[in-house]
Amino acid sequence: MGKTSSKKKLADLEAANTAAHRIVALTTGEKNPAAVALGKLGASKGGKARAATLTASARSAIAKKAAQARWKKK
Repeated sequence: MGKTSSKKKLADLEAANTAAHRIVALTTGEKNPAAVALGKLGASKGGKARAATLTASARSAIAKKAAQARWKKK
């Protein structure tokens, strides 16, 4: 059997700790506040900016496509 280096053991331990932290965060609903703030910043700009650049015919086409998708599900 080959020997495992201490760096490999440390890397495995860090990977296990990272996975454990991710599992706890998912089960408790914990979120990174910086990531949440960044997401809200983009969300507040995105829809308004897109709506400002769309033409009336493009908005109409998007709405028709969405309506067809909704009726197709039923």
